[in-house]
This record gives sequence, structure tokens and C-alpha cells, in this order.
Amino acid sequence: MIFGSISYLNLLPFQVFLKRYLKHSGTKMALHYRKNVPSQINKALKSRQINGAFISSVESPNYRCTDLGIIAPKAVYSVFVIKGEDKSDNESATSNCLAKVLNLKGEVIIGDKALKYYLDGGEGVDLALEWYRREQLPFVFARLCYNSHGELIKKMAKKFINTPHKVPQYILKREAKKRGVTPKQLLWYLEHIEYRLNYKSKKSLRLFLRLKSRK
Repeated sequence: MIFGSISYLNLLPFQVFLKRYLKHSGTKMALHYRKNVPSQINKALKSRQINGAFISSVESPNYRCTDLGIIAPKAVYSVFVIKGEDKSDNESATSNCLAKVLNLKGEVIIGDKALKYYLDGGEGVDLALEWYRREQLPFVFARLCYNSHGELIKKMAKKFINTPHKVPQYILKREAKKRGVTPKQLLWYLEHIEYRLNYKSKKSLRLFLRLKSRK
């Protein structure tokens, strides 16, 4: 199985879990990774270059999906529209659509670079927070979907949902250093991310897709 991997910090707990899970499940040798940004992972799943991945929620209706996603209950601190000419982020799919749904003008920035921008004092409209203010709902940025190996992927998703999300200190330090943030800032950021789709997040995703279709 080939699994699409996005190297953003919001998926760090899942990446740590996956290594442990595969080590103990005996399936490690059967799994390979392909790393890229969200927009390219979307294309890879569509062309069947990969079998499963967290893909942009705007693309998720085209696939079989689990109840695992990247969800912001309120502010997310890594997806902004900032001042400037109207410009999409070429790494994104969902966030670009969300900016249009919210009728926001400016440049969309996402991911670790957006988090660093905020932590360095940058200002902008947090898209997840703006969605919450308008709809009183969390926002689903991505969802774990697949085109094959469904039983294995569903099993992994269920196990992750029922496992405490702990990241070892040495990994926190290593990943924080790569992004130019502190381990404390990284942990603070992860506190604003949820992974299990519940009733409210599914309702929110349906609403977003409906509004997006009108644009």
C-alpha cells in the first residue's frame, strides 16, 4: 500500500502513531509513503498513485472516507487570509475554497509557514475562526480517504481515534527546530486541532460543500 503523507505539523500526532502502529501490527513492510503538499496529494489519490491519505475535505465526496480528519473547533492559527492582492495558496484546495465561501479578499496562506507567520506577529483573518463566527460550527480541513486497502485504513483510523495522542519530546524538539518554532508553541498549536469527525463536524462539512457548490 502507498500512503500519501503531508508533512504539516497538524498531522504530527498521526505520523507518530502510524510508526508505532505499523511496528506492532507487522504491516510495516507493506506500507510505503509519498510525501507532498495537500493539493498534490489530492491529485495523487485521484490518479491512484497512492491508495489512501488525508486529502482536502473539498475533494472528499469523491472517495470512501473514514471518520478521521483535520478539524479546527474554532481558530486554527495556520490558515489565514492576509492583506494583499487576491491570491490562492498553491499548496491548498479546501482553504482557497473557504476564502471564497466567506467572501474574503487577500492572499491565502496555509500550513507551517502560516503558523510561523502568526507566531512571528503576522496578522490576518483566521479562516477557521471566521467560519465558526458565522456558522457556530467547527471546520473540517481534511479527511482520511482511500481508493483501496479500505479495511486496513479503517482499522488504522479507528485505532488512532481510541489512542492517546502523545508526541515524544525528542520528536517535538526536532520538528519544532525544523520550522523555527519552540516545542511549547508546537504543543500549543496542536491543542487547537481535533481529529475525530463527530455530528457537528460532519454537519459543518455538508454545509461547506453546499455553499462551495454555489460559488
